[in-house]
Amino acid sequence: MDKIKNINMNRPITLLTGQWADLPINEVCKISSEIGYAGLELACSGDHFEVAKADSAYCDQKLELLGKHKLQVFALSNHLVGQAVCDLIDERHKAILPDYVWGNGNKADVQKRAADEMIKTAYAAQKMGVNIITGFTGSSIWNYMYSFPPTPPEMIEKGFEDFAQKWLPILDEYQKLGIKFALEVHPTEIAFDTITAERALAAVNNHPAFGFNFDPSHLAYQGVDYIDFIDTFASRIFHTHMKDVSWSDKSMKAGIFGGYLDFGDHRRQWNFVSLGRGKVNFEDIIRAFNRIQYTGPLSIEWEDSGMDRLHGAKEAYHFIKNKDFKPSLIAFDAAFQKK
Repeated sequence: MDKIKNINMNRPITLLTGQWADLPINEVCKISSEIGYAGLELACSGDHFEVAKADSAYCDQKLELLGKHKLQVFALSNHLVGQAVCDLIDERHKAILPDYVWGNGNKADVQKRAADEMIKTAYAAQKMGVNIITGFTGSSIWNYMYSFPPTPPEMIEKGFEDFAQKWLPILDEYQKLGIKFALEVHPTEIAFDTITAERALAAVNNHPAFGFNFDPSHLAYQGVDYIDFIDTFASRIFHTHMKDVSWSDKSMKAGIFGGYLDFGDHRRQWNFVSLGRGKVNFEDIIRAFNRIQYTGPLSIEWEDSGMDRLHGAKEAYHFIKNKDFKPSLIAFDAAFQKK
């Protein structure tokens, strides 16, 4: 068997607060602590974490609040602003960005302010004692995902060059600060499967500050081997989201692209569901995490349009707690051997 070092495998179970941003952070802390979560992945949304206010006093107040509820912070999530760095900006982005990032709405200006905000997020993370920022990158070529009219390879290459041009200065700042950026591989991002993740990593010259936030749900419904993804990027998985997804094995009215239907619509071919109620094999994921010696948080990103979220947050916590286990440090039949 492969040798596994005797290292701490007590992976903390945390909650991403993004789907709870309509609630004040003190209420989210109370709910999370009562359920049993070890800490939070603080989203830069609502009053959960505001980068523009993140001086030392503000960060100390956040840490004091977390400590009051016996919680830790393991990562900051700035998915919404990260999306605007490479995206083709339109009115949709106004709804997800802070007013000061949206500003005049000029596309190039929005992208530049978003990039600056992602760097400021790293400085804020440092004050919080956090070394991981999860998020999106956006993509200037996602609209070419289905190649008709035929897309010349040069157009795709320009998209990866655009990604590198915009993100390398950000990643260089992260490296100076000892911060890592974990891209959530996801449709609409520069990387949405294993092939594009390899290409994104190559585009930034395997930058040490660039890696991935592993979320099996976004890979599974596409038919991507999410266990192979773990093995392929063993040293680049900086953080994880535990999220489940269910899909139909029969023909549906709307296929993998969703038919412009809202999440949760029963006519969709797939939908996100509470952990344990979908088709993601979390036991295989835990075994793969043990194999690559991933010891970071198991951060629950709870999404289920058909379930009360408080019920779901409790259910998801207990599900993943029961699924996680430490690896064996010896072969199972070692006890039979004569000394």
